Amino acid sequence: MPKLRALRWWIIGLVMLGAIVNYLTRSTMGIAAPTILKDLGITVREYSWITSAFQIGIMLQPVCGYVLDTLGLRTGFAVFAAAWSVIAMAHGLASNWQGFAVLRGFLGLAEGSAQPAGMKAVATWFPAKERGFAGGIFNIGASFGSVLAPPLVVWAALTWNWRAAFVLTGILGLAWVALWLALYRSPDQHPAMTDDERARIAAGQEAHLTDAGARPSIVSILKQGQFWGIALPRFLADPTWGTLSFWVPLYLSQTRGFDLKHIAMFAWLPFVAADLGCLFGPSVAHFLQARGVSLINARRWAFTLGAAMMTGMIFVGRVESPYAAIALLCLGGFAHQTLSVTVITMASDLFRRDEVATVAGLAGMMGNLGVLIFSLLIGGLVTTIGYDPFFVALGVLDIAGAILLWTLVKDRVVTRAEPVSQIPNP
Repeated sequence: MPKLRALRWWIIGLVMLGAIVNYLTRSTMGIAAPTILKDLGITVREYSWITSAFQIGIMLQPVCGYVLDTLGLRTGFAVFAAAWSVIAMAHGLASNWQGFAVLRGFLGLAEGSAQPAGMKAVATWFPAKERGFAGGIFNIGASFGSVLAPPLVVWAALTWNWRAAFVLTGILGLAWVALWLALYRSPDQHPAMTDDERARIAAGQEAHLTDAGARPSIVSILKQGQFWGIALPRFLADPTWGTLSFWVPLYLSQTRGFDLKHIAMFAWLPFVAADLGCLFGPSVAHFLQARGVSLINARRWAFTLGAAMMTGMIFVGRVESPYAAIALLCLGGFAHQTLSVTVITMASDLFRRDEVATVAGLAGMMGNLGVLIFSLLIGGLVTTIGYDPFFVALGVLDIAGAILLWTLVKDRVVTRAEPVSQIPNP
């Protein structure tokens, strides 16, 4: 195999493609929900149980992270991706809410591997100064998959039916698995990596975060304030993403009067804004680092800026124009990914490479616990109090998250990493 310049950026692109398929698959249910609920006679409360089953499954992210840390990224991620693809196709066979709930639970378990896998790839393939941008590129996959979902799912539903949409996304997942197995190897084994790039990656890794040669200890991780400093903000922040993915299509249908075609036209816009947020957060951190702010403090300020912008979500349910509401949802998507990619990337800043996937899985479990609780509250209360109180809550939760991030995460001076002086280059 010929040597490939800047191989690490090609690798993160491959991981991002996997994240696109992952979020496209999980978003299919939310986009098709108005049609599925009508066709199968599923109530809003039962739909909340379906989404909650997914959240329960995805809360097992620590299992995924531990498997990835012990089995290896290449094999582990391929197994999980093949599983979520087959499970997604099986959704086309469901005929009641109970069947959907079981399938969504298993789908959540398999799809929970994506974020730990992405963070492990970032920690393994990138020097410290480039992790923020690499994490941002990986997280664009989450947003872009959600951007693709509305037009693709609606097209499949109108061309065939909503069941075909699940089959189509599953096939795309299996195609990505084949590509992953063909192209991915670890940095020390990849035949296309140059010696210069391998040395660059090694020189940019912090000495205290290198592999210890032992399996990660979940008990040890849970005892650290550093972990809770990123896990609790995730618990407070992630309900925004769950709301955008699973509830906004129903909100636009039930409260704003949108039909399926209008949902296809507008429901993807907050995720385009989220794509920009994936790059804005790392850019803010980079800007501050270049002016002498430490890596951890730069990340904390980027999170705080995103939390401040999130307060715009308070007004989503209060504006009269549905287009103004969509604009505020776009601001929420941008702000959420600004802070989310920042706090997610901090797992690779604070923990060893052989712990990163486990830490990301544990923090993801906390984030999805937040989504689960929030989703159950919406399903149980929205018919009586409406959506407005939930948008208000989303607007203020991240302020509390910023306070916890500043309180619990302790900065430390790294002993070996490249200085920040410019935007990462190959």
